[in-house]
Amino acid sequence: MVPVSFASFDFCAQEFCLGTTDPAARALYWAEERALLVADLHLEKGSFFARHGQMLPPYDSRETLERLASALRLSGARRVYCLGDNFHDAAGPGRLDPHAAGMLAALTRATDWVWITGNHDLNGEAAAAPAIPGTHLDETVIAGIVLRHEARPGETRAELSGHFHPRLRVAARGRTITRPCVVASETRLILPAFGALTGGLDAASPAIRAALEPARAGDALVPAAGRIARFALWRSAA
Repeated sequence: MVPVSFASFDFCAQEFCLGTTDPAARALYWAEERALLVADLHLEKGSFFARHGQMLPPYDSRETLERLASALRLSGARRVYCLGDNFHDAAGPGRLDPHAAGMLAALTRATDWVWITGNHDLNGEAAAAPAIPGTHLDETVIAGIVLRHEARPGETRAELSGHFHPRLRVAARGRTITRPCVVASETRLILPAFGALTGGLDAASPAIRAALEPARAGDALVPAAGRIARFALWRSAA
């Protein structure tokens, strides 16, 4: 776990492996709160696309939940904050297969679980979906830090969010390397997507910069070799 300093708080960026050789920053552990923070699980994304004729492997929810269970074991967290787009659509809970549903039930029983609502969580027909255990909030404030799904332009408080699935692209030795990353301004962090079947947006995208206004600077943070590698994304002239 690699220390991250943010708005006078100390976090740890949790490293995960995609396959066996692709370490990527996917979660934050907040030691003072004993909390793990993740964003954009997009559970049941595969089944959503299958219903619309695009056949994807149906195991994304299992992989995401296994990754989350591993993060909880490694960190010892007692609370989980999921920062929105928890399911790919509001009807997703009803499509969980029995194995994935059992995994989610076990995880939510073992920890204090808080679901922040994202835009995907509001999409679709949810009438037949089973209730998901845990606390469900539009957003919340913990120890002075706002936890919400999408960064709000003009926010002056410390803020943690997701939504944009930021990824860093770096050219090295004649090829381009892409990694999920955290985008950090002076007082705000945007977490990468945690879900197994999620793409990403270039961390230097104008949309991300606009969401973090009035930030004077933005950096991409990627755990690497036991430290945080920091890449400048933009700097204000002011």
